[in-house]
Amino acid sequence: MDPPAPATTDPGASAPAAHGSASASRTRRALLGRLRRIEGQVRGIARMVDGDADCIEILTQVAAVTHALEAAALMLVDQHLRDCLQRGAATTVADEQTEQVEQALRAVERLLRT
Repeated sequence: MDPPAPATTDPGASAPAAHGSASASRTRRALLGRLRRIEGQVRGIARMVDGDADCIEILTQVAAVTHALEAAALMLVDQHLRDCLQRGAATTVADEQTEQVEQALRAVERLLRT
């Protein structure tokens, strides 16, 4: 018997079949692009702090990064809700439909708690 394949933590890695739609793939690419830009912004903030920049300018950039992360989180929730609703609609088993709705609600709750 072959050993199980190692789990990947690469956010750009192929998603499971349930999340492998073209829409999910586009969302993943767009999200990775946003995260790379955010990463660059955070590095810029670090350079500002290191260079003793004005606190107001630094706070302005921190607010911009915060907004960008919130937008990225909304992209994820949007795609997750679409996936959950599609999977729920694809089944006639009430328990599976309920589970998909509950899963979607948990995702929204996690986002709102931050």
